[in-house]
Order: sequence, then structure tokens, then C-alpha cells
Amino acid sequence: MTTTLLQRLRSNQPYVRLIVAALILAYPSVRAFQAPSGTASPPEIRYPAKDVGVDSLVRRAQEQKQAATQYSVVHDFHFEDKLPESGITFRQRIVDDSGLNYKPVHYDHGNGIAVADVDGDGLYDIYFPNQAGPSELWKNLGGGKFRKIDNPALAISGRIGVAASFADIDNDGDQDLYVTSVRGGNLLFENDGHGNFRDITREAGLLHSAHSSGSVFFDYDHDGRLDLLVCDVGQYTSEKKGAQGQFVGLPDAFSGHMYPERFEHPILYRNLGNNRFKDVTAAVGLTPLGWSGDAAVADVNGDGWPDVYFLNMMGASHYYENQGGKGFVEKTKTYFPKTSWGAMGIKFFDYDNDGRLDLFVTDMHSDMQDNVGPELEKEKAPSHAPDSFLMGPASSFVFGNSMYHNTGKGPFEEVSDAMGVENYWPWGPSVADINADGWDDIFIASSMNFPFRYGINSMLLNDHGKKFLNAEFQLGIEPRRGGRTHTPFFQLNCSAMPPDPQEIMHRICANRKGTVTVMAPLGSRAAVLFDLDNDGDLDLVTNDFNSEPQILVSDLAARRPIHWLKVLLTGTASNRDGLGATVRVISAAGAKYFKYNDGKSGYLSQSSLPLYFGLGDENAISRVEIHWPSGRDQAITQGLRANEILRVTEPK
Repeated sequence: MTTTLLQRLRSNQPYVRLIVAALILAYPSVRAFQAPSGTASPPEIRYPAKDVGVDSLVRRAQEQKQAATQYSVVHDFHFEDKLPESGITFRQRIVDDSGLNYKPVHYDHGNGIAVADVDGDGLYDIYFPNQAGPSELWKNLGGGKFRKIDNPALAISGRIGVAASFADIDNDGDQDLYVTSVRGGNLLFENDGHGNFRDITREAGLLHSAHSSGSVFFDYDHDGRLDLLVCDVGQYTSEKKGAQGQFVGLPDAFSGHMYPERFEHPILYRNLGNNRFKDVTAAVGLTPLGWSGDAAVADVNGDGWPDVYFLNMMGASHYYENQGGKGFVEKTKTYFPKTSWGAMGIKFFDYDNDGRLDLFVTDMHSDMQDNVGPELEKEKAPSHAPDSFLMGPASSFVFGNSMYHNTGKGPFEEVSDAMGVENYWPWGPSVADINADGWDDIFIASSMNFPFRYGINSMLLNDHGKKFLNAEFQLGIEPRRGGRTHTPFFQLNCSAMPPDPQEIMHRICANRKGTVTVMAPLGSRAAVLFDLDNDGDLDLVTNDFNSEPQILVSDLAARRPIHWLKVLLTGTASNRDGLGATVRVISAAGAKYFKYNDGKSGYLSQSSLPLYFGLGDENAISRVEIHWPSGRDQAITQGLRANEILRVTEPK
């Protein structure tokens, strides 16, 4: 076996060495990829050449179609990628650390995607954060059409963008925007109510530069103003600058959690009003140790106060319980004795309609231990690194996705395998009722891109709280539009190889001269489910890595009668967005549906959207109950109709 790259990865990088060894063994050669008609030189080289992910697509589609004949859930509808018709021309672009100068480093985590009605016209607009290209805001024109909003500030030029969060920070009735970046400084934009944004970062007191990642708005102290939690991953870059202005990744980036001096704390900013924030992290006792890419909030113990669950992408995650808005106390072991070791995405939701919030966590980094074929993608990781690298005993971790069932007493029950929610290379979940049957389903943006094989996105249909069923092929999400599996990643000059090139680049250029275009597998990072075209069913938009997005439009409402209710909250004593409110919908037949308004719409993303309740065969609603963050309770029993937006204002 060739060992050039392995020799460059020293003994303090065991996890990275295992990844690279798997790559070299799995992908020993490349082959020419037949370019589309009319494509000019340079020639295209598809990498990897032998791709079991691509080769298995037909078989997997056939197997899922056969399995679906036994599904009792609604699955006779399809998604169609209507990107060409949408008018959206955005393309996510990567820094060279993920392509031409490839190294295992956290830049490959990509970007989120956030949605809000930024101009108050009732249509939901899309913001795409970007790495090496401009971030873009696209206005929804209706009918599935979009137009780019030209605002140079929102492009965040000169910064490597990561996550995006919409929220009404000043309770003036419009959605403001917070964007994180890698060591370029995070940004807060105030909306004037007409979709025009201005940078207020400095005056807001939010000048912070780190390896920032996910951000979450929530009102931790119930003063009626949204506070801001920012997750910082840890120091995975050097002081050297690359071609796109990025700080070049460290060669041992994925061993960074072993070095305490590289740790970066999350920050909780308290909203003081008048667009001013104050760092209160230490004062409230938020001190999780770990490389946290994201977090989520929920009232886990039912006391009315929002608690925080911090993901750790390389070690134990941390749950902090809110002490009446005065501070936080860690109680991870009380509720979550084992956590996913390589946690990446998170969502609290009630998967079994018992009125209690359950928790789903995706685990990307456990899947990076081994290169497995499609037949093992629904299994937990077959092996793991030694305890010294895990930074704890293996017995304390789940090596794969976790689904925590809230039993209402004591620790949550981890049921991921029984519920069928394991998948391969997951980034983050987007949760909503895509078939409007009253049970929330899960989309998991997945796969790895260069230099790995093709990986599929996962769509899991909720079988009445008993199990989740694989449906990405059945619903037309896989294969992708036109059968696409690869996209141009970078150009490589095989006649001018650097003196110490990576082994991967040597293999691409074997027996070749001149410049070639390296074609790498497509893969999604983030997604959001919302009613893009206002036809009553939920559509799906992704932010793909080094590629254009997918605009997956559902035809459910055109195929069959569906029943639903959208609930749009307006707080008065509570924050204007009603974040932290719980909503219960009771049908005339007595069916009960429960949601927590957290705005968490997908990986590295927070959106401002109505709460969507599928009602199944029910078309009559008897009661809607809201518990507001202020502590006020509200019940609505009159004028309730299916297939409408219910606008609820908190009583004064």
C-alpha cells in the first residue's frame, strides 16, 4: 500500500490516519468521465472511479420500491427538482482546503440555509450562506419563482460564511439576520421591514471572530427579547492564508479536540434591548467542553424554561437545564447517559404524538471511521477509535445517530435502531410532516463529496410513531435530477505537480499531462422544509456542497386531498416571534398534535416559518392551545378551519 500521505500524518493523528488509509485502499485508480456533448477541454476525470454509491442506485431504488408496497403511510407522491424553473442561480463554492489542496479539515462542513418572509408579502424567501463565493438572498415571487435581492452587505464578501439564523431581534415585526463565519467576524443585519438589511454588528456589541458555526435565537430569561447563542467549533486553522482568503486548515485538524488550548467556548449574548447585546456566558454558567458545531433549545423538563443541548462533534455532548432564567446547570447524565460521539445535527420534536418532546441527533464523525458499502448504511459504525482519541470510554457513547424517546420520567430512552433512523454520513435533520398525515417525518442532508464515493440523502417517513421508513427513492429525492451524481470540483495541472503532492492527486494524474477537471460526487449539507409555492404541502430546498441547490417541489396536494393547519404566532409580552411557545392542535375526532416553536429548520439554520400541522384524514379542528414563553395560556375554539393559516396574537 502506498504510504506517502500516511507518513505525513504523524502519530498524534490516529483518526485522520484511519480515514486516509480507508480512502487509499478503497479508491486505487481513476477513469475518464465522458463529458456532456459540446463540453470544451480540459478533460473531466471522475473521482473515485469505482463508486459503489453510484453503482448501487438502481438496485436500491428497486428494493425500496418493493418495500414500499407494504407501507401503510402515504407515499404515493413525488418531489421534482425545479431548480431550472425557479430562476435561482446560486452556487455554493468551497475553499481549496476541500478541493485542490484537499485535507481533512472542518471546512468540508459547508453551509446552512435559512428561510423567512423578509418583506412581509406572505411569501417565504431564502438566504444561502456561502464559503468562497457570495452569500445570496432570493426573493420568493410566488408560483415557484425567485429573484435575487441585490444587497452587497448580505454577500458577506471577504468572509468564509457558515450558518444563518432569521429572528425578530427588536420585536418590530420583521425578520433580522445573523450570519456566522470562520475567523472573519460574525454579522448581524437589521431588517427595515421591506427586505432591506443593514449591518449593525458593531453597535450591537457582537464583534466576535472565531471558528464560529451554528447560532440559535431564544429567550432564555423570558424578558420578551430574543437572546443569541453562538457555537464555536475550536481552532482548526493555522495563521497562513489561502487563495480565497481563508485561514488554511491545520494538518491535524481532526485531532484538535485532544488539545485543550484549541478549545473555543460557545457564547450566550443577552439581548438588552435597543439592538444591544451583552456576553453573559460565564455569568449564567454555560461551560460545555467540546467542539460544538450547533445547539438546540427545548423545555426538556417541562418547567416552562428553555434548556440547551450542545452538540459535540468529537466527544460527549452536553445538556444544560435552565434555572428559571437565572443560569444553567449541566444535567446531561440525568437525561442522556450516552450521547452520539460525532454529533453534527439536532432537532427536538414529538415523533410519537404523545405530547412530549423527543430528541434526534445525527452523527457524522463516527461514520468516518470506516468506509462501508450501501448494505451497511443503516447500521451503527462497525468500529471506533481508541478511548484515548475518543476522550472517554467507548461505553459512554453511541457510534451513530441517536433517537431519544422522552418517557416523561428519568433518562430518555435511546431507540434509534428500533426506530430505523440510522443512515450514512449525515449532516443534519429537517423535520416536518411531508405527507400531511399528522406524523412528523425526517429529511437528513447527507454524504461527503471529494474524495469519497457518492452518498444519498435520506427521507424517513414516520409510520405512526412506530418506526421510520426509507422513502428517498420512492419519493423521487434519489436519484437526483437527470441522474446526476457528480459535479466539477477543481482543476488540476498534471504537468506541474507540486514537489510533495497528496497521494490522491498523484493517482488522479497517473499517466496524464496538462490540466484536468476533477469531477466529485454531489452531496447536500443543509435543508429546509416549507411550503415554497403555497399549495398546502411542504417542499424541500437544500444547500449542496460546491454545487447549486436542489429546489424539490412536492406534488402531494395535486395528487390527493390533504388537510393541514399553519399556525403563525405573534408575541406581545413574549418575544414577537413566539419562540419558545408550545402549540397543541386537537381535531374534532380527538387527535392531538404538539409542536415546540424553536425555529430550528435544519443543519446550521434557524428559520422563521409558520408551524405546520398535518391533520391526516381530519378536516375539522376543535381546539388550538398555546402556552406562551411569558407563562400565559391561550385557547382558541372558534373559527378554526383546515387548510388555512391561523394567525394568533398573544393576549395582553
